[in-house]
Amino acid sequence: MTMVEALRRRQKYFLLAAGVLLVDQASKVAADTLLRREGPTRVIPGLLNLWYSRNRGGLFGYFSEWGDPWRSLLLTLFPLLAIALIAWFLAKAEEQHGSTLAGLALILGGAGGNLVDRVVRGEVVDFLDVYAAWPPLAERLASRFGTAHWPTFNIADSAIVVGAGLLILDILRGEPAARGVEQEREQGRG
Repeated sequence: MTMVEALRRRQKYFLLAAGVLLVDQASKVAADTLLRREGPTRVIPGLLNLWYSRNRGGLFGYFSEWGDPWRSLLLTLFPLLAIALIAWFLAKAEEQHGSTLAGLALILGGAGGNLVDRVVRGEVVDFLDVYAAWPPLAERLASRFGTAHWPTFNIADSAIVVGAGLLILDILRGEPAARGVEQEREQGRG
């Protein structure tokens, strides 16, 4: 099978990845424009704010203290390699369970969205602020982690987490596609 045929077969997954990337970038442009001017916005009191921030580091700000060129190389080349590998796997892998391919597509789109930020802006725009305001939970989180707020994140980060969750579920289910093939073989013998 040629690469073009493989891409055609998996077109909906590549479209999902492209959709994630586009929604992520549009949301970051909106956050950059509106939140920088208007300031934080409460969306769901006690749970969710829109709060503009920029992250020069990686996950949870790791590597933000590293100087350039090392930080830029690490946080650009590693995601670029991961994107290339995921895209190759998505195009070339044997037929997988749909949730596996959807998970890979979500990760691909999210990684692409954050990579665009690093290349264009030099850092990633974050704007989703999830926190706990209920006093017993907020106090417990603050005493354990120093804050009741999750680190600020964005749409791309959310897509990566959901995609990874789908992959983990497929692993925990024990490769349902392979199990279905085995069941068909057994029914054919019976």
